Amino acid sequence: MTGYAAGLRVSEVVGLRVNDIDSARMVIQVRQGKGKKDRYVMLSARLLTVLRAYWKTTRSRQWLFPGPDSKPTS
Repeated sequence: MTGYAAGLRVSEVVGLRVNDIDSARMVIQVRQGKGKKDRYVMLSARLLTVLRAYWKTTRSRQWLFPGPDSKPTS
């Protein structure tokens, strides 16, 4: 849903960190996207609600969508 709602590529979605979500400005920071350039994309209120609910279940500290091999960070 994040990729579709924000217009992100798969490689950009898997590289998102928790800190890349800026709810105050309602934007998502994409680091090193296509062309190795950083950019900001709009964050809708509905996507923010979904991401908050997802984060409450995972409580990931670094990566927004950690892989199965990710180790918890302290």
